[in-house]
Amino acid sequence: VMKKLILSAVVFSMAVAVQAQEIPERKTERPGMLERKRHHVRHHRMDLQKLNLTEDQKAKFKSQNESFRKQVDELKKNENITVKDFKTKMESIRKEHKSKVEGILTADQKAQLEKMKTDGIAKQKEMAKQRAERMKTNLGLTDEQSSRMESSRKEMGEKMKAIRENKSLSDEQKKEQLKELHKKQKENMKSILTKEQLEKLKESRHKRPEGERRKPEVKETI
Repeated sequence: VMKKLILSAVVFSMAVAVQAQEIPERKTERPGMLERKRHHVRHHRMDLQKLNLTEDQKAKFKSQNESFRKQVDELKKNENITVKDFKTKMESIRKEHKSKVEGILTADQKAQLEKMKTDGIAKQKEMAKQRAERMKTNLGLTDEQSSRMESSRKEMGEKMKAIRENKSLSDEQKKEQLKELHKKQKENMKSILTKEQLEKLKESRHKRPEGERRKPEVKETI
């Protein structure tokens, strides 16, 4: 089941990356959100190149992507639709699109994608470990604080995974729950770090370029 979820997420992302465009989901987005989307488009475009797609596959990806964007644009133009109906219709359009783009790849290409995703997750975990060590040094964390931070990260990772694998939730519901989870983690940080450490953490994040700012350990585009 996990492999299927991973494959679906990666294939959907790569369908978008064929044209190097972001999927239109909201009329206005914060600069940071746009930068993260561009980062994922670039990342998945590189993975896409490793699959050695045929010209026919590329054409099919482009055609399906254009069809998807047209459906989304038409939905957004409907000013009489309720928020509930909009979300339901959007969910339906996404599922149909995901199913069609999955059918474009061969079995070998899907296996390659699974390996890329698995390798990527392992790399992210190693990077998270290195960030934790740097944070301990830069903020002057005690062993107790470091341990509590690590426990908090693991707990959040497990909760994020549970939300993403919950088939009873729509994509929009998952986003809302993940957003709430990040808020709770931020509050939990305040109970672990001192005021001075929180200020140092805030300053260090602002000094980093937008594309290098910390992201969740496991990031999937849905």
